[in-house]
Amino acid sequence: MNERLQNILERVANGSLAPADAEKAIAGAALGASVAELGFATLDTQREKRTGFPEVVFGEGKTAEQIAAIMKKLAETSDRVLATRVAPEKAAAASAALPGVTYHETARALTWFRKPILKVRDGYVAVVCAGTSDLPVAEEAAVTLECMGSHVERVYDVGVAGIHRLFARLDTIRGASVIVVVAGMEGALASVVGGLVDKPIIAVPTSVGYGANFGGLSALLTMLNSCAPGVSVVNIDNGFGAGYNAGIIHSHIAKR
Repeated sequence: MNERLQNILERVANGSLAPADAEKAIAGAALGASVAELGFATLDTQREKRTGFPEVVFGEGKTAEQIAAIMKKLAETSDRVLATRVAPEKAAAASAALPGVTYHETARALTWFRKPILKVRDGYVAVVCAGTSDLPVAEEAAVTLECMGSHVERVYDVGVAGIHRLFARLDTIRGASVIVVVAGMEGALASVVGGLVDKPIIAVPTSVGYGANFGGLSALLTMLNSCAPGVSVVNIDNGFGAGYNAGIIHSHIAKR
């Protein structure tokens, strides 16, 4: 990029390139330096510089070979790579292509680090999960948070059907900087937690439930209609989105 920019400026100086054309050439050079072309994918290699976290691979719908190729390319420009929604058979191919990859089976996620990830922030994020069936979504949030450098306290199987289980872990939940609440069925857990804490809550409805759950729609509507303040809601089964949002909040709290 520096050599190309110098060449453009020299051409402007000697009169062989008009300033307007130079402006276009510089913009094109900057764009070219920020992406990597794989034919089937155009990777944003500068995302970490803009947002604080590199581009994340969504594995669902991609072949094992595509996931492996994308992860290898991202590893050239970043110290950490995260891929979500990766089936076990696809994970095996990616792990073989890029040494050091770890597969988190429950979370259905792949992670790679150039060096061991450090918990770089004070405090922790609590990931609170209603039932064992919600664990894949909760773990997706937890693994995302850990990739972002946050310590995670997991508070699992504390749904409202046995609410005494929640009260037994309340000190841990209240001690968190941010709270992620994952629940299916009717999704009431987010409202209950919201009425007991003074921390921001990211609620995640899951598709777990019987027919009238409508694939998570009932939990989504319950969380959106929560009467408890301080509850924000992400899409159905979007553990990654919740973990990412909580990680951003935690990072800014830690900076202060």
